[in-house]
Amino acid sequence: MFKTLRNAWSIPDLRKKMLYTLLMIFVFRLGSFIPVPGLNASALASLVEGENSSLFQMLNMFSGGAFSQATIFAMSITPYINSSIILQLLTVAIPALERLSKEGEEGRKVIAKWTRIVTVILAFVQATGLYFGIKGAVINPGFGSYVTIVLTFTAGTAFLMWLGEQITQKGVGNGISIIIFSGIVSGLPTMFGGLWRAVTEFKSIEWWVFAIVVVIFLAMIALVVFITDAERRIPVQYAKRMVGRKMYGGQSSHIPLKVAMAGVIPIIFAMSILSFPSTIMQFTGQPTSSFWLKFWSFFQPTSWVYVVIYFLLIVFFTYFYTAIQFNPVEVANNMKRNGGFVPGIRPGKPTSDFISRILSKITLAGAFFLGFIAILPLIIGIVNPSLSNIQVGGSSLLIMVGVALETVKQIESQMLMRHYKGFLD
Repeated sequence: MFKTLRNAWSIPDLRKKMLYTLLMIFVFRLGSFIPVPGLNASALASLVEGENSSLFQMLNMFSGGAFSQATIFAMSITPYINSSIILQLLTVAIPALERLSKEGEEGRKVIAKWTRIVTVILAFVQATGLYFGIKGAVINPGFGSYVTIVLTFTAGTAFLMWLGEQITQKGVGNGISIIIFSGIVSGLPTMFGGLWRAVTEFKSIEWWVFAIVVVIFLAMIALVVFITDAERRIPVQYAKRMVGRKMYGGQSSHIPLKVAMAGVIPIIFAMSILSFPSTIMQFTGQPTSSFWLKFWSFFQPTSWVYVVIYFLLIVFFTYFYTAIQFNPVEVANNMKRNGGFVPGIRPGKPTSDFISRILSKITLAGAFFLGFIAILPLIIGIVNPSLSNIQVGGSSLLIMVGVALETVKQIESQMLMRHYKGFLD
């Protein structure tokens, strides 16, 4: 990976893109230290560390600690993620949006425009919920404080959305993923620092327990890299054909099907969906009846129900996002038009059915693996409450490794298009 980055740095236009991406990350981190007027940072930090604060902890993770410090990027980019989920679900459900998504660049621009509008609406709604949820941290509660804090939170999310789009267009990698990656990386030292203090100062964790946690995290990194690179190759044979006086075709190729084709998107989507109950609770306030207290406790990371729902959501979104990305019918039709076929399989529908069966099997394996890796830190935190700091850390690690690998692959593909000899060696 470091060799790829070093080779990319020697190419002027790629170096310019990388510097632009680093500049945008610097702007993001700079905004994470600009406080929101009217909020008490110390009181907000105590809310993040308190019980029933899974939403606050997720926002703090995505924002790189900006939420606990009561800064303008406190909500991070989560409203944009939720709006993307909504638009993609509607694209499957509404034929007009599905046709629009197939109209090429113009259709994608229209969908992107609607995504921005929905993002601002969701950001305003979520900011309103957060205002009532963190009312204990508001210095002077009132209508003026409500307008100031809610609009600041909404404007911060809108600016991050614009920042991510600029990185995608003028930098390297997916801008939204890069912002999430930057927030998580900046928060990892704090997480591991807390674990280290628990071992050395507070003596709440034994040395051997800390060593096992480190080994598990290293194994998770290795497994994520392995699954991300794993693929099933379907052989394809192209028939020979005469065009004029030249003979074309006759060569063998393959269709690479990734085991984890959806990447880290299912984890981000699942975490965003599970934050909805906590957002609703911020609107309604802390329940008083025993029934509602028990109901809301199911949506805390310390609950086994939360773990099961989280796992199932990851499996669902893995299948959902893979279906959006890869269409076996379209692939089979393209092969048929170009004279290609899978050995032993008839062209057309039998080929698409064959590809669908293989895709379903490897997606199931990838989804179960991804879900297991995501819930493993949660299970460790439930079994040993002293290790609850790593509950969010497991998802953070998956997102961080996945985004890093995807970004490096994008850089490699851009270098390959330029026929860079140093990369091909």
